[in-house]
Amino acid sequence: MARIRVGLVGCGFVSELHMYAFRRVYGVDVEVAAVAARGDHVVEFAGRHQIQRVYRSFAELIADRELDVIDICTPPNLHAGMIVAAMQAGKHVICEKPFAGYFGRDGDRQPIGKHVPKALMYERVLEEMDATRAAIERTGKLFMYAEDWIYAPAVTKTAEILRATKDKILFMKGEESHSGSHAAHAAQWAMTGGGSLIRMGCHPLSAVLYLKQVEAKARRETIRVASVSGDVGNVTAILKPEERTYIKANPVDVEDWGTLTATFSDGTKASVFSGDMIMGGVRNLIETYTSGGSLFANITPNNHLMSYQTSEEKLASVYITEKVDRKTGWQYVCLEEEWTRGYLQEIQDFMECAATGRQPLSDLALAYETIKVNYAGYWAAEEGRKVVM
Repeated sequence: MARIRVGLVGCGFVSELHMYAFRRVYGVDVEVAAVAARGDHVVEFAGRHQIQRVYRSFAELIADRELDVIDICTPPNLHAGMIVAAMQAGKHVICEKPFAGYFGRDGDRQPIGKHVPKALMYERVLEEMDATRAAIERTGKLFMYAEDWIYAPAVTKTAEILRATKDKILFMKGEESHSGSHAAHAAQWAMTGGGSLIRMGCHPLSAVLYLKQVEAKARRETIRVASVSGDVGNVTAILKPEERTYIKANPVDVEDWGTLTATFSDGTKASVFSGDMIMGGVRNLIETYTSGGSLFANITPNNHLMSYQTSEEKLASVYITEKVDRKTGWQYVCLEEEWTRGYLQEIQDFMECAATGRQPLSDLALAYETIKVNYAGYWAAEEGRKVVM
């Protein structure tokens, strides 16, 4: 059995999801052997997950000769530099979304989300992604983009049906929304590279792009994004402090509401929405309308289990679903959330790739195209026009 040793960078929310998935890999001997983070909480994290080695710097982690794979679970503004450094150190890399973004340069007027033109951001993001892609390809190591949506069972079944029917996708509609991020850095463009549209909307966007390529391959066609339009806003700005009881969004220079529409070279369309003011837990949805039918992928919420309860206190130890603000009343309980949302399948694929050298389903091309289209949406929204790709 192949043996893979992983080094984890960061120990926040997504790191917990990845740890859960690593422990459930089959057919490959996988161990998360090291973790690196700056805060003291890394010691507690390592102890809880029985990780042998703890580093306080990324440089120390990638210098560890026993590690085969580096799993990057850090804030977005650190991704590009860490990807290149880890791969140049001879490691395969898993990187959380987004692949890249514009986080500011010397001389930018602050805050950059309000003052740096989105057309300039688009240009500079493409330059950085081109440089990062070239650096990745020179190393000969694997880049694995942690986009769980394309591994979610509802999406993989959609892809299976598209391959079988070879029907033409006419329109897709995707959404990821919830009541706002608790992370302070989510409010600042310089930390996240954008607001709800990139922080959450990148997931349905990747799924849309992936499914369109599934269709193209099945039908032996060449399909690309031809143009993008968009609209963004800060709709929670109108709320009084006492009205923010359940809304967590409090943007500095990012959007809390965003939508983009991609027009493909075959004339078909896809719309993506994301918002930080949606109650009732996380919404992860993608609808696919074809020449032969309709497919509704309700990743969350779904109705595997519906619950009506009256005592919040009695449910204190029970997990219902992410971002739900209460557990009473009617609830859509998410069963095996890590499986439903694709985290287990994603990490399984990545570990098999590291063991065999094959390319992952979620690869560099998907990572690149997602960011390119996302930033074209920001550009289009700011200038109120369609951006031709």
